[in-house]
Amino acid sequence: MGTALAHRLLSWHRPVARQFAFRATTDPWAVLVSEVMLQQTQAPRVERHWIAFIGRYPTPDALAHASVGDAIRSWQGLGYNRRAVRLRETAVAIVERHDGQVPWDPTELATLPGIGPYTARAIAAIAFGAPVAALDTNIRRVVGRVMHGHGHAADPGPIPGPARVQVDADALLEGSDPRAWTLAAMDLGATICRPRTPRCDACPLVELCRFAAHAAMAAGATAVPRPAPRAVSPAPSFETTNRWLRGRLVEALRSIPPGEWTAIAGPIGRHSQQAIAAAVQDLRRDGIVEMDGEGRARLPV
Repeated sequence: MGTALAHRLLSWHRPVARQFAFRATTDPWAVLVSEVMLQQTQAPRVERHWIAFIGRYPTPDALAHASVGDAIRSWQGLGYNRRAVRLRETAVAIVERHDGQVPWDPTELATLPGIGPYTARAIAAIAFGAPVAALDTNIRRVVGRVMHGHGHAADPGPIPGPARVQVDADALLEGSDPRAWTLAAMDLGATICRPRTPRCDACPLVELCRFAAHAAMAAGATAVPRPAPRAVSPAPSFETTNRWLRGRLVEALRSIPPGEWTAIAGPIGRHSQQAIAAAVQDLRRDGIVEMDGEGRARLPV
């Protein structure tokens, strides 16, 4: 099945591949930076930030010799600023432990700060052509549906665990170009095999897919497959969340000249001075903020 699936997947992808600047390179450091930026952030939003960041820090050595505060300032607009701190730690580790060269082995990559199993496999496959499948949310969904009918109400079997899906993905990748397969599977999940509205009628894998087969049997082969419904709790207003408050605090500190301290007064939005003080301490523990003895804050220098 793996060869037939890969052939259909890659043939479908060639004319419709999403084009991003970070996909035009196989430089390991550039790929690593893009994969860290893509954690919890959509690809179209990442592109311009990646171009600017790589322009400023084209090598691990360049970022390793920058201050943590400078890394956070260069991360502006991406959110989840802890990623910038961890990426700089990764750059330092690459310089100190790997002579400034990004390692190719996914096991070695996974020992770097902020580089989990998915990111390690993605870097290995995309930058080095290593024969490993990287399971992001999109690829996990594609493999789970194709191999197990995962998510359809008519699926009679247990939901496969991550380890099983990883084994299946590695088997489906076998014999294919790892970089091309990974990007194609990502794009299929992002544009066709979507979470709530899969476009099975446009999918190149529909004839091989158990999810589609379950749906066809359940609906007498007349309906487009749909995932099983699930309860969704209403999300709180973003302005009331700690993530929103942390973002506002970091933005305020970015506007302060490097090295200067500032007192942070409240309230900010709907957040009290007590909530602000707690958020600042969280940022300090994450290495995003430094504090002095008078309760003032700044980005690390």
